[in-house]
Amino acid sequence: MRIWLNDTLRDAEEASVSALDHGLTVGDGVFEAVKTVEGVPFALTLHLERMRRSAAGLGLPVPDTDLVRRACAAVIDAEPHPLGRLRVTFTGGRGPLGSMRAAVPAAPTLVVAHEGYHPRPDTTAAITVPWARNEHGALAGLKTTSYAENVLALARAREAGASEAIFPNTAGLLCEGTGSNVFVVVDGEVFTPPLSSGCLAGITRALVVAWSGAREVDLPLGVLRDADEIFLTSTTRDVQALHRIDDREPAAAPGPVTARLMREFAARSAADPEPRVDAIVRA
Repeated sequence: MRIWLNDTLRDAEEASVSALDHGLTVGDGVFEAVKTVEGVPFALTLHLERMRRSAAGLGLPVPDTDLVRRACAAVIDAEPHPLGRLRVTFTGGRGPLGSMRAAVPAAPTLVVAHEGYHPRPDTTAAITVPWARNEHGALAGLKTTSYAENVLALARAREAGASEAIFPNTAGLLCEGTGSNVFVVVDGEVFTPPLSSGCLAGITRALVVAWSGAREVDLPLGVLRDADEIFLTSTTRDVQALHRIDDREPAAAPGPVTARLMREFAARSAADPEPRVDAIVRA
C-alpha cells in the first residue's frame, strides 16, 4: 500500500511518524473521510473546508488545501478502487508527552491513504448508548482524532449485532451516531437534530437537508421509539435505513420516504461530484 506522508508518497512500511506525534499521544489532530467512485472523490471541497474549520477550532495550523488535493490524487492513482475511502489525517506533529503544546510549534503531520470498501446494505441496525455527547464541550462539532468514545460505543453496538451506536446529548436529546447523523420521519416529514445539539456538521447530512427540505429541530431521544422511519447518513453509508433500533423494528425499512431519499441522493451525487451547500457551518 502507498501512503502520502507530509510531502511525498511512500510505501506503507516506510510511512512512519514520530512516537511523540501529538496526534498519537493526546489525539491532537483532525481528519476527514472522503468517498471515491471510480477514482473521483465526492464532495472533496466541502470536506476540505470542514477540515480547515476543525483545525482552526482545535488551534492547529490551517492545512494547505492544494497540498492535500495533490496527496489525495497521488494515493488514488497509487491505490485505485471502484469504491474507495480517502482518509486525510492532520495532526499537531511532534510535541511534549503531556497535553501542552510545544512553545515553538512543530511542523504538522499530514497522512493520506486510500482503501476500498464494499457498498453498504440498504438497511442496518443500531443501538442507543447511555453516554452523552457534550454539546457545550470544546470539541463539539469538530471532526478530531479523539475517537476513543466512539470505539467503546461501537464495540457495544457490535456485541448487540448492530453497526452503529447513537448518542444523546447532555440535555437528553437525540444527537448523533459514532460516525453518522440521524434522521427520523414522522407523519411523512423529515427531521434531524440541529448542529446546536452537538452533532457533527456532516457533509452528507447537509446535502440531505438541502435536497429533502428536512427540518432541523431538537428531538427527544424517545423519537427513536415512535418514528415511522429512521435513517442514517454518512460518507460511507450515504442514506441508510434502520431496520432495528435497540429492540424496536420500524414498520418498514426502508420506508417510502427513506427509499425516495436514497434514490435521490444516489442520482444527485452521481451527477455532481462537487456539490455546494452554503449551510455547512457550525451553529
